[in-house]
Amino acid sequence: MRLLSIAGGLLPVAAVVGALLIGAVMLLVLGADPIKGFSALIEGSFGSLKALSDTASKAVPLLLVGVGITIAFRANVINIGGEGQIVLGAMFGTGTALLFPHLPGWLLLPLVMIAGFAGGALWGAIPGALKAYFSVNEILSTIMLNIVAVQIMNFFLQGPWMDPAEVEKGSRIPQTARLPQQADLPLLLKNTRLNIGLVIAVVAAILVYIFLWRMTEGFRIRAVGFNPFASRYAGMQVNNRIVLALTLSGALCGLAGAILVFGSESHRFVTDGSATGFTGSAGFNGIVAALFGGLHPIGTIPASVLFGALLVGANKLQRVVQVPSALIIALNGLVVVFVVSSAIWKRRLDRRIQLSASRANDPGGGP
Repeated sequence: MRLLSIAGGLLPVAAVVGALLIGAVMLLVLGADPIKGFSALIEGSFGSLKALSDTASKAVPLLLVGVGITIAFRANVINIGGEGQIVLGAMFGTGTALLFPHLPGWLLLPLVMIAGFAGGALWGAIPGALKAYFSVNEILSTIMLNIVAVQIMNFFLQGPWMDPAEVEKGSRIPQTARLPQQADLPLLLKNTRLNIGLVIAVVAAILVYIFLWRMTEGFRIRAVGFNPFASRYAGMQVNNRIVLALTLSGALCGLAGAILVFGSESHRFVTDGSATGFTGSAGFNGIVAALFGGLHPIGTIPASVLFGALLVGANKLQRVVQVPSALIIALNGLVVVFVVSSAIWKRRLDRRIQLSASRANDPGGGP
């Protein structure tokens, strides 16, 4: 039983190693040196202070999304709407900054973060209510709301929020003007992109851990996820907990969106017309980070750093060994597939461990 437990804990690590081994074979097929390529990947992620800061910056939205996904999964609901929730958080934060551009920084900065939190919460509460009260599949509703969020974003960035300078030049890049300087997230290290968003994300992970494992409401969410029928029999309002879980999950994704805007180098809300043009696919990559972290808020912290490192280091790998960008996309995709698959196998191992434990504790010595 102990061996099974150890194997289950190592499955996510083995999944990443397996994906990288297949990536090495792909590099060989393309005539590139895998050792040289992966050395470049590590150096690009951790080889200098700038690389470390870039990795940490990339990990911030992954961590917030991953922690939010953890809340949803603990309630046994699946949130695939991180992309749209990030966008709505960015829009609410941006709208607040544009509405109150003259507020002092000590007031405006917390206000835009709270607005981002609220925007994501709204976009998470909608599929939560549809799931709880109308039995609408949350996977379908969250994906569809991603599309709706993109269209709302494009309407504002190509219309009322577009930078007047872009309109005058005729280039019409979908972006806002430079947002109020007092809303900029303070840098943790000068001459880097690492800002206080990292502190916010880590604190959020710790608070979610306390909420889920040390507070009554968090226990109820986990109980509903473990067995909704028993929870309802015990007097818990199952539907309300489902809505709450998806609302909090979306809220953390929305906070990530506000940080992406006000912690960016340009200090603008800018996109290429798609969700990933703004989010960098953090809404989907955050799911993988959560799975790799064992669907635990604290475990998601190192998992987010690892995937941030893969995303940052892959750019240098491509430059050093001169491979097509499609290989980098394929490598990231392999990691996603392997980690998700490992989560399925881990659940099967956990069930075997529970079955073995119940048989061992059976006084009748069942078969």
